[in-house]
Amino acid sequence: MLLELRDISVNYGKISAIRNISIGVPEGQIVTIIGGNGAGKTTTLRAMSGMLPLHSGEIHFDGKRIDGMASHKIVANGIAHVPEGRRIFPDMTVEENLRTGAFLRKDRDKIEADLEDVFKRFERLRERRRQRAQTMSGGEQQMLAIGRALMSDPRILLMDEPSMGLAPVIVEEIAQIIEEINARGLSVVLVEQNAVLALELANHAYVLESGNMALEGPAGDLHDNEHVRAAYLGL
Repeated sequence: MLLELRDISVNYGKISAIRNISIGVPEGQIVTIIGGNGAGKTTTLRAMSGMLPLHSGEIHFDGKRIDGMASHKIVANGIAHVPEGRRIFPDMTVEENLRTGAFLRKDRDKIEADLEDVFKRFERLRERRRQRAQTMSGGEQQMLAIGRALMSDPRILLMDEPSMGLAPVIVEEIAQIIEEINARGLSVVLVEQNAVLALELANHAYVLESGNMALEGPAGDLHDNEHVRAAYLGL
């Protein structure tokens, strides 16, 4: 496994947010975590990227234990996080936002090549490279958040609700972007309330309910699971 969570628990003060969660992310695959509001999806991603300390358990990335490691060191090791709500720098230009993603890197020639690669993938970002980020549409800001994460040269991308608040046509475009990123060898952990979209994109899926692991298995199997269809797919 490229990324492995082993029986992790996370607390907010005395409140237990997730309990004994185990998740494996094979290299080159898309793994999704679905569940309702308050299920623990975002907490799980934040634990992966070092934003929240573990109460118990371990997290391993590429054979190295990373729980307890500072977030910037986790990024330097190859894990990038696209947070819920995009969290771009609104007063900075598109290009300035993208360059912040490469802040920890020293390979200047590769940074410039990666910036050009992001502009090739997101032509709208190239067109708006001198534009302040806050003036862009929600879909364009989501592309910027993804592009910024890619500028860290990651091996795995953690994505928190990338379709939230976007028009259906833009959701389809974001889904295509995720597939293209994965096709180039980048592993993806996708947290989504849009369970239909998530299960269509993913190889493997985990279902969280009230901080506990309820189900896990191949995404196609969970799509056909009666409980998942009734609770999350509206079928």
